[in-house]
Amino acid sequence: MTNPLLADWQTPFGIAPFDLISDDDFAPALEQALAAHGAQIEAIAQNPDTPTFANVVEALETPCLQLEQVLSVFFSVAGADSNPKREALQREFSPKLAAHFSAITANKALYARVKAVWDQREDLDLTQEQARVLMLTHRGFLRGGAALEGAEDTRMQKIKSRLATLGTNFTQNLLADERDWHMELSDADLEGLPEFLVRNARAAGKEKGANGPVVTLARSIVTPFLQFSPRRDLREKAFRAWAARGANGGEHDNRAIAAEILSLREERAKLLGYKNFAAYKLETEMAKTPEAVRGLLMDVWGPAKAQADKDAEVLTGMMHEDGINGDLAPWDWHYYAEKRRKIEHDLDEAELKPYLQLDRMIEAAFACANRLFGLDFAPLDVPLYHEDCRAWEVTRDGKHLAVFIGDYFARGSKRSGAWCSAMRAQAKFPEAQTPIVVNVCNFAKGDPALLSYDDARTLFHEFGHALHQILSDVTYESVSGTSVARDFVELPSQLYEHWLEVPEVLQEFATHAETGAAMPKAMLDKVLGAATFNMGFQTVEYVASALVDLEFHDGAAPADPMAKQAEVLERIGMPGAIVMRHATPQFAHVFSGDGYSSGYYSYMWSEVMDADAFAAFEEAGGAFDPERAEALETHILSKGGSQDAAALYTAFRGRLPGVEALLKGRGLAAE
Repeated sequence: MTNPLLADWQTPFGIAPFDLISDDDFAPALEQALAAHGAQIEAIAQNPDTPTFANVVEALETPCLQLEQVLSVFFSVAGADSNPKREALQREFSPKLAAHFSAITANKALYARVKAVWDQREDLDLTQEQARVLMLTHRGFLRGGAALEGAEDTRMQKIKSRLATLGTNFTQNLLADERDWHMELSDADLEGLPEFLVRNARAAGKEKGANGPVVTLARSIVTPFLQFSPRRDLREKAFRAWAARGANGGEHDNRAIAAEILSLREERAKLLGYKNFAAYKLETEMAKTPEAVRGLLMDVWGPAKAQADKDAEVLTGMMHEDGINGDLAPWDWHYYAEKRRKIEHDLDEAELKPYLQLDRMIEAAFACANRLFGLDFAPLDVPLYHEDCRAWEVTRDGKHLAVFIGDYFARGSKRSGAWCSAMRAQAKFPEAQTPIVVNVCNFAKGDPALLSYDDARTLFHEFGHALHQILSDVTYESVSGTSVARDFVELPSQLYEHWLEVPEVLQEFATHAETGAAMPKAMLDKVLGAATFNMGFQTVEYVASALVDLEFHDGAAPADPMAKQAEVLERIGMPGAIVMRHATPQFAHVFSGDGYSSGYYSYMWSEVMDADAFAAFEEAGGAFDPERAEALETHILSKGGSQDAAALYTAFRGRLPGVEALLKGRGLAAE
């Protein structure tokens, strides 16, 4: 019987036949797919013909369909619907995959052919995209260690393999801590909690097999509990569990893993001739240097900390009025900020939530994409990897563009956070293929499911990433969709968040779950008026994380990352009642893989651009200005990584942005 992961998928739009795939299929399929890809690579390396762009670069761009099918399915379920079998497979696969792809960049015969094409690039009459792909291919081999010889080459392969294993262990430890902890609540403990949170806590208790409602470490439960519970002792208990993820001692502790990862990254960078890992990592980004990153972050840190300090004084006064003396603690901030928001903006999130139904917010994201880019979305009835998932066909003028899959609800088998991935990327070579894009979120399930305003923003954010994939229009898969510089990849996602705040969008789609009534204008005004509320806190917790990440990698690797974290936070004057958004033992962005390592700043770098880019719409005909929308698709969303990021942004806007629009948008600009 043919392994379904390796078969020719005769399914609608080539979607994986999830109903035919079992966990027992993954290991044998991967072995066969790796062998097939290895043979494909070796054939390119040993080709006796003179190296050309076609028989080297385009040959490397030709996908191994078996390997793509296996990895697209496995990594989709490993992150969003894990189980003990899949976790064991991930631990087994990580070093194998690292060794496989390291062997490609370490293949001396293959690198010699790549270099031969690179050396004759001026005489090849390449298109702009082909020249870009050649440059990226050659640079990728150099940065992968292709020019290393002997012991250095051997050591590089061992470092890559070990880093892959450590990244997997870090992720699984964090998932285990998040999955294993919960706090049971009595009926008395529910006092003061809004109905939606009580309902979500009861549903979580049912999932955990508890006798009643529970608080879990799902952000969609623990954050509103910290916002609304008047029980300071329970808030402290929940907060400490949240903050201790990955640092509880025992087999799931991530602190030693983080130290080893940082040490190996430094060694890797030095083997390649860089002074430290930050210099190596940032070479390929828009920022280019650690100094540029630090400059941006510190330009924002000063105004953000000043605002957070002012806010802390107000919240401390409110706490003292409640008869609680002493300093404001991290488990107090959310609670008193929510009380302050009710007072100053008369905005009660419990009253707001019924207007933010998940289904209506999905409709809103789709409707904005229709008005901006002419996209239509029709539901698809196809087997998917979990019953919570939904799928839509994306078309424009009747032409199929993509399949979009939404997996929105929190569950114990899903890692925390939200992300966008492509099970298949857009490309025209070697034949045309359309993307299959997945958005994964962690919203609390309900009937109907209700979102917080931050949840709704997350939905729009991830859909912005999806649009980058859906509207991609390039030839080669390696530069398709979100395959761009890390500090450019968040531009489309963060820019799309702005359309949630367009008044006419909320007026149409923010309708009450029970009555169907549109959000009252008074509430709408309060929502938009509170857009920058608590922004000092949000900016401080983010920038602190980004600075710690940068300092971890810009210099010698710290033997004790926790001590280094404390040193950095003390140096910048971190407010006592605010913690990093992601402390080191739970900083999956940085330690689950190299993606955001020395690059967590990129959200802020992209926000500088997204604030400026949305201003371009406002300066033109408004949020749905057709000329600006066409320019956004033409110069950014359709281009992927086929051109330099700075050139793409300049083509859209006419110039590069400064930090002023960001500070203004966050309400942090000087009066």
